[in-house]
Amino acid sequence: MKKIIIALSIAFSFVIPSVAFADQAACEAKAVSKEGKPLYGAAKDASIKKCMGDAKPNDCEAKAVSKDGKPLYGAAKAASIKKCEGGK
Repeated sequence: MKKIIIALSIAFSFVIPSVAFADQAACEAKAVSKEGKPLYGAAKDASIKKCMGDAKPNDCEAKAVSKDGKPLYGAAKAASIKKCEGGK
């Protein structure tokens, strides 16, 4: 049973980042001007950021690491995310 849980954990750790990357790729495809030309630079970045909208919680989750760079878990992770989001 323990081996199954470990295998599923490893499998999901590869799936979640690819989903986030797919969302960003879709937003990059939508980053076009009114004339239909692709945006570049700051305009493209702003368009992607607006499209992603809910990316901030994921950013906070990515920042939930210990001083030595290892990911946090449990209550420590929850506290770090809460602090990052502004204590909501």
